[in-house]
Amino acid sequence: MTGEIAVVAVTYSPGESLGAFLSTLVTATTRPVDVVLADNGSTDGSVRAAMDRPGVRVVETGSNIGYGRAANTGVRETTAEFVVVANPDIEWSVGSLDHLVAAAQRWPKGAAFGPLIQTPDGALYPSARALPSLGRGIGHALCGWWWPSNPWTAAYRVENSAPVERTAGWLSGSCLLLRRDAFDEVGGFDPGYFMYFEDLDLGDRLAAAGWFNVYVPSAVVCHTGGHATSRDPARMAAEHHRSAWRYLSRRYAGWRWLPVRVALRAGLVLRSVIASRVPRVAAGAVAQRRAP
Repeated sequence: MTGEIAVVAVTYSPGESLGAFLSTLVTATTRPVDVVLADNGSTDGSVRAAMDRPGVRVVETGSNIGYGRAANTGVRETTAEFVVVANPDIEWSVGSLDHLVAAAQRWPKGAAFGPLIQTPDGALYPSARALPSLGRGIGHALCGWWWPSNPWTAAYRVENSAPVERTAGWLSGSCLLLRRDAFDEVGGFDPGYFMYFEDLDLGDRLAAAGWFNVYVPSAVVCHTGGHATSRDPARMAAEHHRSAWRYLSRRYAGWRWLPVRVALRAGLVLRSVIASRVPRVAAGAVAQRRAP
């Protein structure tokens, strides 16, 4: 029904974080919320326990099919005008979801709306970024892990900009309010991404279709983060580089970009090998700025 809000969380044995997600969601909005847990095969009992909460239902995906595909599955279970796709390790501040919905009403051509995301230690996660040009992307990949304040990373993550409501190239998929019409228009998340870059790809395709990605720092959430990645860091590092190649090979398609693709492919393979052996490389650039 028009005006309804649905919240889709992709779960994979999320542990205690799911309880905090659902408890803080209660005070994030004054509106009724339909909560859908798109479960990728949880075995820790947390999702089963969440089913006892009012307004929460579970959709089994059958296996660990990845973030974007599971999110698409959850979104298809609702007809809400606005759908939040979020990690289950998000903790909502009071009124944060209402702030996102208010922004969606201010921006009729806005398709995706992202909150200000804090880390547990109070750092400001760079969740509203520019699209990665070749220069910014290469500089960020090469230098971000050992020189977080380098100019390419700062430009890519828009770190010198004050946290004000604005458009962005793309928004972090860890917490994203989506206008359902726009999401459906572009076909949702690309299911070819298992994890990583599906949010960047979505933001890119929404912008190409004439929609806006809007950063809404008046809405604040905390991302406790990294639960899925910490289970198998080597595999996640490999997935990150595989997803990077999928995105870049499509962005720089065609014969004239062949030399660029060859160089990018070689660089990503080399970085993936290094990242599998050096956790600091896999972790990338850490958040530097403090949240306001």
